[in-house]
Amino acid sequence: MPEIQMPKLSDTMTEGTLVSWKKKVGDKVSSGEVLAEIETDKATMEWEATDDGILQKIYVEEGGKVNVGDRIAFIGEGGEEAPDGAEKKGEEKEERKSEKKKPVPAAAKQPETAPPPQEAPAKKTPAKKTEPAPEEESEPARIKASPLARKIAAEKGIDLTNLKGSGPGGRILEKDVANAVPAAKAAKSTAPAIAAGETVRTTLTGMRKIIAERLSQSLGPIPHFYLNIEINADPLMRVRAELKSAGEEEDASKITVNDFIVRAAVLAALREPKVNASFDGDAIVQYGDINLGVAVALDEGLVTPVIRAAQNKSLREISAAIKDLASRARHKRMKPEEFQGGTLTVSNLGGYGIDYFSAVINPPQAIILSIGAIDSQPVLNESGAIAPGYRMKIGMSCDHRVVDGAIGANYLKSLRHLLENPSLLLL
Repeated sequence: MPEIQMPKLSDTMTEGTLVSWKKKVGDKVSSGEVLAEIETDKATMEWEATDDGILQKIYVEEGGKVNVGDRIAFIGEGGEEAPDGAEKKGEEKEERKSEKKKPVPAAAKQPETAPPPQEAPAKKTPAKKTEPAPEEESEPARIKASPLARKIAAEKGIDLTNLKGSGPGGRILEKDVANAVPAAKAAKSTAPAIAAGETVRTTLTGMRKIIAERLSQSLGPIPHFYLNIEINADPLMRVRAELKSAGEEEDASKITVNDFIVRAAVLAALREPKVNASFDGDAIVQYGDINLGVAVALDEGLVTPVIRAAQNKSLREISAAIKDLASRARHKRMKPEEFQGGTLTVSNLGGYGIDYFSAVINPPQAIILSIGAIDSQPVLNESGAIAPGYRMKIGMSCDHRVVDGAIGANYLKSLRHLLENPSLLLL
């Protein structure tokens, strides 16, 4: 059985932070079970075990930073020696002290509460720990909910007693919790309270570090230029009103204005494919697929999960993909490859009341769209009379090494046409 090493969970990851262990020494581990949460340079992800066995040794305590490829744990069959022959408590402590010059890892303390493998034979230990389901079902409040639904509810601060489950027998499922909004969300703040006159220094997370590095890499080497348009958003608002009157608003998978915008961004790139490219030293690489990055704001920073081959997806499919990726990004259930390979990005701050902004390009991509709020204002209608209307500002940041002004202008022209004729997005 293997010695577990810190995995490379993103293309730019060099080290990871062990946020939490989901198993303790002596626990049985099955392939596919969540073993730990690891913070990479892009997000905090659940990491699944790839082998069956007994977690015999933990080398890195929670909160510890480890280089990619360094060992973090050992999964065995319960009888063989862990690496370095650490079988006794005293030997384990001595070895860990020599391996780490910092405080003793949590693993060294765990055997006092969880017996080491030689004291708990493999045949007996699993028997006590391989039946979690009855414990999860025998709930004090008799609430039927899946383990994942409980985890998400705890993270979002949702009271399960107020939810109606859509599963068999009223069982609360993941989607029921994901679609719920905590009652105290508006009043709850994740930021620490700071007294008047106090200064607080917060160490950067891995994600915030990489954001800082990539922004420096982007605005420095990449020659940005910016194009801006204002579109007539009346047709979009009419379509949304029609969908709402048809009962779409009651559907958890409702199509939003942002879904229309994202779909339009993809189709416009099909019409002006030169924007779906990147600069590569002495060449420009133009991509066959449009892998669309959708910016999602987390407490830790901004991530851009990718919808692959978005040109092959319908409006409904794009809408479902956005909701799925955004939900899993917020609940730390993304796979590393789902953050990689984007060819263009859409960032929408309209929901935050921002009218207009200029986004920073996400290298190696050549463009990023910045979507502002839809604003109600008096406008001149087709008859030349002043009437109420809706307008929306869209910005586009371009890498001038790849995209010239004319190419960018043609792309935005196509984008405007599609958004002002949203029926084309339903095809």
